[in-house]
Amino acid sequence: MTISKPRKRLLFVVIASFALLAIVANFFIFLGLTGADIASQFSRIPLPRLSRKPWHSQDKIEGPYEPGDAHPISLLMAEADKKWAVYENTRSTTFRQTVAKYRRRYGRHPPPGFKDWYQFARKRNVHNIDDFEQIMDDLRPFWAIEPKVLRNLAANMWRDDKNGVAGIHIRDHKVVKESNKSWRSETLITLVEKIVKYLPDMDIAMNRLDQPRVVVPWEDMQAHLKKEHDTRQLRPNVKNEYTTGMDDLLNITALDGPAHQEDPEWFAAHGKQYMETAKLACPPESHARKNDMSKADAEASYKNRMGGIIANFNLSSDLCTMGPEIQDQHGFLFSGSTVIPTKRLVPIFGECKVNVNNDVLFPANMYWKHDERYDYDEKHDNLDWEHKSDSMIWRGVTSGGTQTSANWQKMHRQRLVRIVNSTVMANQVVRILSEQPEKQGEYENFRQFYPADFAANHTDVGFTETMSCVPDCAFYDDVFSMKPIAPFPEQFKQKFLVDVDGHSFSGRWHAFIESKSLGIKATIFREWHDSRLFAWRHFVPMDNRYDDVYSILTYFIGVGARPEERAAGPTDDAYMPRHDAEGKRLANQGREWAKKVLRREDIEIYMFRLLLEYGRIIDDNRDRIGYDGDGSELDKYDGVAKTDKDQVAH
Repeated sequence: MTISKPRKRLLFVVIASFALLAIVANFFIFLGLTGADIASQFSRIPLPRLSRKPWHSQDKIEGPYEPGDAHPISLLMAEADKKWAVYENTRSTTFRQTVAKYRRRYGRHPPPGFKDWYQFARKRNVHNIDDFEQIMDDLRPFWAIEPKVLRNLAANMWRDDKNGVAGIHIRDHKVVKESNKSWRSETLITLVEKIVKYLPDMDIAMNRLDQPRVVVPWEDMQAHLKKEHDTRQLRPNVKNEYTTGMDDLLNITALDGPAHQEDPEWFAAHGKQYMETAKLACPPESHARKNDMSKADAEASYKNRMGGIIANFNLSSDLCTMGPEIQDQHGFLFSGSTVIPTKRLVPIFGECKVNVNNDVLFPANMYWKHDERYDYDEKHDNLDWEHKSDSMIWRGVTSGGTQTSANWQKMHRQRLVRIVNSTVMANQVVRILSEQPEKQGEYENFRQFYPADFAANHTDVGFTETMSCVPDCAFYDDVFSMKPIAPFPEQFKQKFLVDVDGHSFSGRWHAFIESKSLGIKATIFREWHDSRLFAWRHFVPMDNRYDDVYSILTYFIGVGARPEERAAGPTDDAYMPRHDAEGKRLANQGREWAKKVLRREDIEIYMFRLLLEYGRIIDDNRDRIGYDGDGSELDKYDGVAKTDKDQVAH
């Protein structure tokens, strides 16, 4: 039988292909590579006419969580996954895209030094080059204030040491002076020195106190924001450099201050109800200002009616929405210990704030400073999820506000300790969710749950020390029994790590997210990283009143038995099936995410971008400086192919 020429060619191609495959397979076997290794090696082979993969193309987006039942937590996990997927899929992958997105969002050119920052971030494997909204939101209103006024304030607010402000002064790409220093400013300087060679001359005013400072009345803030919006423009031919030799920076060599010093208008409000000041920053129609909303209506805006589960973590800490409900249940709101606010918009950098504050956030010093009490160390977290205890742990001191024998029960940490204390909760009932007897996988509110036994078996919460009391803490002697300190290695043996506020934010949060356990978070404070962390994807949100703590714990741990499985037959007891797999999933997702967005490198990247933006805000020529290129000079750096050069992220 004669084989035609076309068939001969086809046969030759087939035989040659098998031969090549055999050679390649033997080559990799010789090298000792696994199948996964082989795939990774092939992915690195450059192919002609194909552009290099985007710099974060190897990040894997998991499939969306498929809820196994109709429990609100299961449904919220699925919803959070969808929001996170959008976040992941809309990241810019090139300098071109980053620049174009910046201009679309903010109506301005990026600041001078933006290209240096971009490359700095890329070299440190930044995960999302676009997610610096917190910086932009914090600095927006300052476009309404004259740069020289901002410089004067920043240069001189430290002078009265009782006002709790430190000064950091940068000249000629060096930190040359520190004024009214504290451990906070000393720590911040070690971070700034990582990037100072890129920065213009500036003075940084830093809050030395635990608690936030700036509360601009709502009407004034709206005027500031309108002015910022009205001044947006994309001027041609702007200068890609900062102005030098400007007045009103601190005279480093002078012994005395300038003749004119702007007044930051601080006033003392120690031990006073914070909502009296905070509500002025809320809209006139808000619950905080009108106080005509019922508790149920306020809760409906952020809580699920089933089990009181948090559905909107952002609103759960919005003082304009929930302030009236929690003003007597949080130490900072009821009796803050170091409250020196101002109603004037002043440029002060702070580690945290509540939603009505206008402080400029920077990554908290405790996340940067190496301290074994707060640093995560994997060698101290050597138990996998399955081997950890079905328990929620917390340890702390009685910080949070100025305490007396008459007001301590209004403090948030004290309430947490009491609400999960089996003795205190004996004969008390709380609301949880219970599976409907005739509808497996569907749930209803169960309002007669006695939590004492559950708390005794599944919580380990208590104080290690008393503090912040007037005149002393003797009144606690008959209230709380102190527990031993539990360092991280001990805490990481538990599956659930609850984190609540102290005087302000909690410095433990990064370590909790990084751990193999699951972080549960209740807070009224905002931090630099908030937009990066997705509630119900990376952590469990909890109400600041803790009325959902048993709904949360019984979901993950389970409680009771199905009616048909009970030895004595059906009863009125609650039943919640165990959702251990969901707890493990959330813990793993939070841990893996922290490795991408909460690293020390991410803190450097954030601070670099913040100080570039701040440097422009205080520049007399801020409307005429910036980067006005299209980003094409980094096409080769980004591995952009010719066919891709006109594409930008939307």
